[in-house]
Amino acid sequence: MTYCVGLLLNAGMVLLSDTRTNAGLDNIATYRKMFTFEVPGERVIVVMTAGSLSVTQTTIARLRDTNDSPDASAENSILKAPTLLKVAEIVGATLARVRGEVQEKLAAMGQGASASMIVAGQRKGGGMRMFLIYPEGNFIEATEDTPFLQIGEHKYGKPILDRVVRPDTSLADAQKAVLLSMDSTLRSNLSVGMPLDLAVIEKDALAVTKNRRIEAGDPEFRAMSDAWSKALRDGFQQIETLS
Repeated sequence: MTYCVGLLLNAGMVLLSDTRTNAGLDNIATYRKMFTFEVPGERVIVVMTAGSLSVTQTTIARLRDTNDSPDASAENSILKAPTLLKVAEIVGATLARVRGEVQEKLAAMGQGASASMIVAGQRKGGGMRMFLIYPEGNFIEATEDTPFLQIGEHKYGKPILDRVVRPDTSLADAQKAVLLSMDSTLRSNLSVGMPLDLAVIEKDALAVTKNRRIEAGDPEFRAMSDAWSKALRDGFQQIETLS
């Protein structure tokens, strides 16, 4: 399992993913689930993945191969697509095609494979956009009413986002929100694990403006986690029970 979250705000976008992949209690490994595609000064795209590793890795590999191909065009390359909507369509079509191929191979064993992705970015002359791509290739888009998207093991980290994230949330507070959202998930589900990958894309920067890997035992993350636990305990004690 995994957990990835993306926030689309007035000031920019904040994205966070874990790196744990598990195929059973005795088969746990670390794989990057956040991938960046950039043309400096022209566009930036970040893709986060959840689900079957064979599906997600093959999808990312094919996107990269197409970008590098002499036949790359606005119809098949996310680095040449005219809009972020077209980028989402290309990613969705590639994901659906790969998923179908993998499922066909696994069908004889009675197994299935599924994956989902978050695609976020901006191209020169366009606005910031963020999409959640479903396994079938269709997608939804983040809006002012719902300025965040999640994939993977999302239920534990959703409450804090529902309560504090708004389009006008600052990038600093947004980073705090996604990290505490991840902290709640780490505490409640062992299939999500460190290290974490954090990326920030400031509005109109057309580049990833902050990129940080947070390792297990990171002192700043640990201090934030401890402070959040204390704040919850203190707040709980201050609330009176029903009469």
